[in-house]
Amino acid sequence: MTPQELKSSILNLAFQGKLTQQQENDTPIDNLIRDCCEDKADAIAKGKYKKEAFRGSVVCDDYDIPEAWRIMHISDMSLFQEGPGILSVDFRPQGIPLIRIAGMKTERLSLEGCNFLDPEMVKGKWSHFKLDLGDIVISTSASMDKVCEVYDDCVGAIPYTGQIRFKMYGGINKEYFKWFIQSPFYIRQINEQKAGAAIKHYGPTHLKKMTIPIAPLEEQKRIVERIEELLPLIDRYEQAWTKLEAFNKRFPSDMQKSLLQIAIQGKLVEQRADEGTGEELFKSLSVYHKGLKPCKNELNFSSMDFDLPDSWRMVELNQLFDFVDYRGKTPHKINEGVFLITASNIKQGYMDYTRKEYISREEYNGRQSRGITQKGDLLFTTEAPMGNAALCDLDECSCGQRIITFKEYKEQTAFSSLFMYFILSPPFQQQLLDNCTGTTAKGIKADKLKHFLIPLPPYAEQKRIVAKLEEILPLCEKLK
Repeated sequence: MTPQELKSSILNLAFQGKLTQQQENDTPIDNLIRDCCEDKADAIAKGKYKKEAFRGSVVCDDYDIPEAWRIMHISDMSLFQEGPGILSVDFRPQGIPLIRIAGMKTERLSLEGCNFLDPEMVKGKWSHFKLDLGDIVISTSASMDKVCEVYDDCVGAIPYTGQIRFKMYGGINKEYFKWFIQSPFYIRQINEQKAGAAIKHYGPTHLKKMTIPIAPLEEQKRIVERIEELLPLIDRYEQAWTKLEAFNKRFPSDMQKSLLQIAIQGKLVEQRADEGTGEELFKSLSVYHKGLKPCKNELNFSSMDFDLPDSWRMVELNQLFDFVDYRGKTPHKINEGVFLITASNIKQGYMDYTRKEYISREEYNGRQSRGITQKGDLLFTTEAPMGNAALCDLDECSCGQRIITFKEYKEQTAFSSLFMYFILSPPFQQQLLDNCTGTTAKGIKADKLKHFLIPLPPYAEQKRIVAKLEEILPLCEKLK
């Protein structure tokens, strides 16, 4: 049960008389109905309300209430008025405050964001809209959940259109009414009034049709006290619920990160002596290292400073892969032809072909001079977004800018699936953040990326790590 569902359930019980006990010595409800009738007649006589018959208690099957309770129309238990339709041309630099939605941020009405009206104008046609101490003001348009009470600073102010002020008849408990208009009973009536109509607010016409269960005055007080007694418990429940929801949302992603973390540190599978070493693999690639240039930049490798198994070796990316980079060579895109992979197609561990772009066969042939992206190659995004990696799964394609294709120098040395997972791991991603450029749009330069550190396990162990990850990671996806 969500916190809102719990609160609704409590209010549901409250306005069915099931949250408190009824007591025989409570003032008879008929006395309260009589007082409401007299107060309404007085309001009409003073010109504060249009002449309207008092309907008293009514029969309504929507409520299951105690025998001592009655059901009344809201128009019979309170005076209510919607703020007048005031135009911006009537605003003044100072004068009588005109309350706006900004002043309804808390349960206490405030003058925040108010406009001002000419006192002489208010004294005339708008004088009966002036707010009094203790009035209840609700919003019926932009923020229908706003319920405020008028205190000293807003006495004499005028509510704006889309706000309705209430004055209780017969001494009806204001807090009792405030809780009712947050209850499922009231919300359901609003929705029924709106059903079939394209209205975005409700007003006095709709309120006149709405009803409220009325308890004796003493029980109204007990109900309010009981609700306010339970509120701190609901708040504590909401805090716990929010933390649990946040944990549940993070858990699958956090689990994935943890798995990749222990994988890149050599803790996911056991090491086997008969599988050789990363050092042996590294030496077998020495012929490809002769033309490599030393790093010209001062890089931060602190995130990769962790202990490796004895059979592993830390190497630079360009000691494992040839970099195919088309940065600076803008492709000419057409409606059909050879598929052009862009950064938007490369996600974290998979390819997304929602967006499709193409280049001509002639341009594709010309781009092969820098290298060909082939099925199974490891693709990496250098910016917008930075750090995504996935395996190419197309038989024929070309890569656009902001993408680097990692091509294995020698077969059975760098298993592309494993290094995709290593690149997506927290330590490597932090290495990117520690050495990237830009603030809003982060990017990494190829000449830096080539010298990034990455572990090299024995080839057989590389495949075993991938097999274990592909067994466990789908379980994390199911948790989402």
